[in-house]
Amino acid sequence: MGNPLHELLFAPHADSPRPFLIDAAGTATSHAAFRARAAAFAHALAALGLVPGDRIAAQVAKSPDALALFAAAVTAGVVYLPLNTAYTPAEVAYFIADAGAAALVCDPSAEAALAPVAAAAGARLVTLGTDGSGSLPELAAGRPERFDPVSRDDDDLAALLYTSGTTGRAKGAMLSHRNLVSNAEVLAGAWGFSDRDVLIHALPVFHTHGLFVATGVCLVAGAPMIFLPRFDAAEVLAVMPRATAMMGVPTFYTRLLDEPGLTRAATAHMRLFVSGSAPLRPETHRAFAARTGHAILERYGMTETGMNTSNPLEGERRAGTVGRPLPGISVRVTASGRAAGPGETGMIEVKGPNVFRGYWNLAEKTAAEFTPDGWFMTGDLGRFDADGYLEIVGRAKDLIIAGGYNIYPREVEAALDALPGVRESAVIGVPHPDLGEAVVAVVVPGGAPPAPAELAAALAPRLARFKLPRHIAFRSELPRNAMGKVQKAALRAEFATLFARTEETLP
Repeated sequence: MGNPLHELLFAPHADSPRPFLIDAAGTATSHAAFRARAAAFAHALAALGLVPGDRIAAQVAKSPDALALFAAAVTAGVVYLPLNTAYTPAEVAYFIADAGAAALVCDPSAEAALAPVAAAAGARLVTLGTDGSGSLPELAAGRPERFDPVSRDDDDLAALLYTSGTTGRAKGAMLSHRNLVSNAEVLAGAWGFSDRDVLIHALPVFHTHGLFVATGVCLVAGAPMIFLPRFDAAEVLAVMPRATAMMGVPTFYTRLLDEPGLTRAATAHMRLFVSGSAPLRPETHRAFAARTGHAILERYGMTETGMNTSNPLEGERRAGTVGRPLPGISVRVTASGRAAGPGETGMIEVKGPNVFRGYWNLAEKTAAEFTPDGWFMTGDLGRFDADGYLEIVGRAKDLIIAGGYNIYPREVEAALDALPGVRESAVIGVPHPDLGEAVVAVVVPGGAPPAPAELAAALAPRLARFKLPRHIAFRSELPRNAMGKVQKAALRAEFATLFARTEETLP
């Protein structure tokens, strides 16, 4: 039966002396050394009493050892549950209890705070530091550098990732070996990765983007990664001459554009820049191309499906779109229970080997998210253009209904972002006594803030009157999660009572 994910990602490089992980200073960890570390960790997991199918939660900072822990879990048949390092002990308590985790791995500095959390959930607590310290490395010391991979089926779980929980308690998305194998293989081919590539990896490894997309693609291709602990624009520019590709979130690219050193010469060695996890503003796409000569490749995916669509490696990369469906993956847009035509907005639905097995212990919720003919309803609204490129309009839950009219926030944001003096914006709907909902815009200015009335006047010729913001607020930055997505739920909460008070609003 084998172990599909181990056979694809780790077995081909088991004894290779070629570099796998390279730090900013140029010090490399070979594939063989990484395999030996992961094998020792796998033996340590077995010594802890973990058996195939058990869940292991990890709230650890990014490091080669953190990645080796994931490899160890795959090899040992243990289901890996990565947790955002920003989660509080109370949040961690929910995840490990809901998942029934058998063990929790944390940084040594968090051991005292998380010990009662692990004890309450009946989970073993072990520690892992970025410097190689902790009880897990101690338990792994002296263990064999080989570990026979545990047999797993294509449909066995490899990972459990919790969604952001913006509409309630976070749900555990069950990702199988088939899901992760299919996406890694498809993306490596679609984006032309080979062992001649070197990827700048500045993403966290508790999220699909950094753990499964970036790392998975590189392992399939045998490409080394410049493994940075976090994104720092100056550091990324410094290592760029040694790299050929980078995957990032839109914030990476806006921050790089703030660097005077971002030039065509600085990016001459690069062949590919990929963006995902949050919408890339068309203005950012155009500005980056003007400065560097590189068109950013934007793609579309989510926790439950991995990647679904991508702009082409060869051919036009259209700003404001996420390209066409990836090979082997079907994507459709439906409106009122029928297939939507070109330019018509509707629900984005997906079917393919990348689609998750469902939500952990939530059979009814899982069933409700699939159509009777087996398509996963993403919750995203979008439309295909005449050439088959997909444009994401927004989340269905973000749709604003004002006075009976449907308003898509992305349309208003695009109009705002195109105005002088606007760096970026977020548009939300908030309760309104007459309209049901009213449009509110939160704007990050690019310099001195323009007057709200000036922005309203500039928008008037571009948007129907019912789409115009009734209130414009300015902020130095928008609230975002670790992957750069704007947290609109937080903005809706902030402005929830705006029209319940006496406020000066825009016409």
